[in-house]
Amino acid sequence: MDDPQIESLNAMEVLDSRGNPTLRVEILLSDGTHEVALVPSGASKGKYEALELRDGVKGRYGGRGVLVAVDNVNEVIKPVLLNRSPFDQNDIDTVLIDLDGTRDKSNLGANATLGVSLAVARVAAASRHIPLYKYLSRDPSDKAIMPVPMLNVINGGRHAHGSGDVQEFMIVPAGFSSFKEALRCGAEVYQSLKRILEQKGYSTNLGDEGGFAPALGSNEAAIEILIHAIGVAGYSTEKHCFIALDIAATELFQGNQYVMNQGQTHYSKEELIDYYSSLVKSYPIISIEDGLEEDDWDGWTMLTKALGSEIQIVGDDLFTTNKSRILEGSEKLAANALLTKFNQIGTLTETFQAVEIAQAENWGVIISHRSGETEDTTIADLAVATRAGQIKAGAPCRSERVAKYNRLLKIEDELGADSEYAGTAIYNK
Repeated sequence: MDDPQIESLNAMEVLDSRGNPTLRVEILLSDGTHEVALVPSGASKGKYEALELRDGVKGRYGGRGVLVAVDNVNEVIKPVLLNRSPFDQNDIDTVLIDLDGTRDKSNLGANATLGVSLAVARVAAASRHIPLYKYLSRDPSDKAIMPVPMLNVINGGRHAHGSGDVQEFMIVPAGFSSFKEALRCGAEVYQSLKRILEQKGYSTNLGDEGGFAPALGSNEAAIEILIHAIGVAGYSTEKHCFIALDIAATELFQGNQYVMNQGQTHYSKEELIDYYSSLVKSYPIISIEDGLEEDDWDGWTMLTKALGSEIQIVGDDLFTTNKSRILEGSEKLAANALLTKFNQIGTLTETFQAVEIAQAENWGVIISHRSGETEDTTIADLAVATRAGQIKAGAPCRSERVAKYNRLLKIEDELGADSEYAGTAIYNK
């Protein structure tokens, strides 16, 4: 019997978690299977990311509409993919890349190509009656690895204006034997943190990723209140739950200096690296993301030399899920971990290529959401399929974040003894 083919493919404009437009792509196969994918959007973006195509019409959604990208799916991509098998993801994604014809997806838009790429994978898995993580897995015979959640429980920077310099203060419940228990720890610490903030008179308003956005006065104050919350919840920062930071340093870079504390403190890159070193010595920090701006290769090499033997040095804006930049980073010893966001590059195939390069270098890999999210849970399956071992999906709050964690709970339950939790193995390499 011949494989089913793509019978219908349609995109429409919907809203993300910030109330901004994004794409919903639905595919119907000739066997009656249909699936949907939704595309996330970032606020803090690296300049080397593939282009998220926006309409720019000021009188409509403030210029942020995506009707041009929708039309690109329905009028340019759809005619080429109709009657094609969905089961060769590389072939489909190559067609999308060739149709766009640009380095940064600026013709069709990375939001258009990604929506189609994700929908194809989802409908192919559904047609085969297998979970998406198994369909995408490069070696489904291996025991599955459940990722460590990195939960952004205090938001700052571009994700919560007025709350602090560091964009994300995360808790990392690595010291457990299952994802289920790790997530329970994360949720309990989150609730503990809320009570402590309320007791101290701080705001418990939420940032874009579900974390709290209090005006705590300093980065150290935020770290210390997290340590307190971990202890009040009944956990240890030596055994159970650790801390990670996403500095988003490009956002702080002004005129060859890093400006923090509402403009009161200025750091050179050497001084900033020394500052990070002092934080790592003083607190249970196991990962720093985007510690320097995205073009400072020499600074990144210095940072990795200074701290890379102790903690994860994670490149996000530095790499933007782009294999050529990851290879350059490897050559320059500029990091030891990769943050992966599939909308930075625009197709699943290119996302896998980025992950495989990082894993070949024995780097850590983190599969990540964006600050503008949807109910789509593909990144949960992708984290398991790639054996990444780590996932960022925000705080254990807001349905667009919790959907990813609930999906991982379901995957772990399905796999049972055929899975293991990445846990401290990730951070004790």
